[in-house]
Amino acid sequence: MTENRTEDLSKTRGQNAYRAILAAIRDGHYKPGDPLREEEVAMRIGVSRTPVREALGRLQEKGLLEAAPGRGVAVAVLSMQQIFELYAIRQEMEGLVARFAAQHATEAEIANLERLNEQFLKADGTPKLAALINRQFHARLYDAARNRYLRQAVEDLQETIALLPETTFVQEGRTVIAHGEHKELIDAIRARDTLKAEAAGINHIRKALETRLAITDHEEAVGVFRPAR
Repeated sequence: MTENRTEDLSKTRGQNAYRAILAAIRDGHYKPGDPLREEEVAMRIGVSRTPVREALGRLQEKGLLEAAPGRGVAVAVLSMQQIFELYAIRQEMEGLVARFAAQHATEAEIANLERLNEQFLKADGTPKLAALINRQFHARLYDAARNRYLRQAVEDLQETIALLPETTFVQEGRTVIAHGEHKELIDAIRARDTLKAEAAGINHIRKALETRLAITDHEEAVGVFRPAR
């Protein structure tokens, strides 16, 4: 019994370390190409090196970290082709989430989506806050879709999205436009129009990709270095 509790505790610590490192990547503390060293990471998140070692191994298995000769592992750098592939599958998944949400969302869930969308709009001009509320908005969409397997697939994809530099909400006007896209999606869900909801979900991600490409083009034009992007 004691041995089982010890194993469970070790597993929990490893999972917590995994989530903490992923959050640090998403928040930009660790950027694409940055090396990750066990000792430094352990000090940052306040745990021992053992769960950090386990978490780094899991992150590498999932492709979020890559081998870095002579320095252990580093945050993975996505190529432009990988970004296109990522958004291609994301828009299909988000479209499916929206279609299922139109079938299953309760009135309370729809009202909560509207509340989050208004909070999102108020975060215009504060990209990190807008990104946080946007993640909350989409998480509640996944709840409303009522499909555990789809949710797991989308959440796995979200982990890879954490590798993308910055948020598209740094682009002036993007938060306001995305608020309108969210509203279109919510309206379709309230109307129980599955086809319109799916189209709105796909369009929302397509527009996000267009914004990301515009940001990348601008960075290249002004000479901002972004590895393999």
